[in-house]
Amino acid sequence: MEIYLVRHTETICEKGICYGQSDVAIAEPYTEIFNEVVLQLPSEAMIFSSPLKRCVLLANHIKENIKSISYQEDERLMEMNFGDWELKKWDEISPEQLNPWMEDFVNIQVSNGESFVELHNRVGAFIAEKLSKNIMHPIVIVAHAGIIRSILCHQTSLPLKEAFQNKVDFGQVIKIEL
Repeated sequence: MEIYLVRHTETICEKGICYGQSDVAIAEPYTEIFNEVVLQLPSEAMIFSSPLKRCVLLANHIKENIKSISYQEDERLMEMNFGDWELKKWDEISPEQLNPWMEDFVNIQVSNGESFVELHNRVGAFIAEKLSKNIMHPIVIVAHAGIIRSILCHQTSLPLKEAFQNKVDFGQVIKIEL
């Protein structure tokens, strides 16, 4: 089964801001980048998207420009929940909180947020429910870097602590076979 993993385009957040599940807008202009994304996708597909507006806007553009077999937003495709760190500058997070997480982001849960393994488990539940069926059409998943890295770890059996080896740029399309 062909799966196209699409990361949302750049946000309006300045560099160095932690914005996991915060519903931030994307930077304009974006139409040209959206059109470049569409050119990399199949002519028809099932589309799944994170419900955060930075993904929904792109997913809707894709839906308008290819034949959409179906379209669903799924909360399990939301970026990592950074809890108390949301919309803070990374360098303003106390070293007592940040350093342990940086040393073991896979297992250490952010205060009032989640760990990467928790994100990975919800992505695994999404894959098990939505993608384990005998699907005949290509799939487009519009999501975030953390979600895409998690899917790539699922697909390649890459240890979660190595997830950042998978570089995922804004507006990037990654095609995999599942």
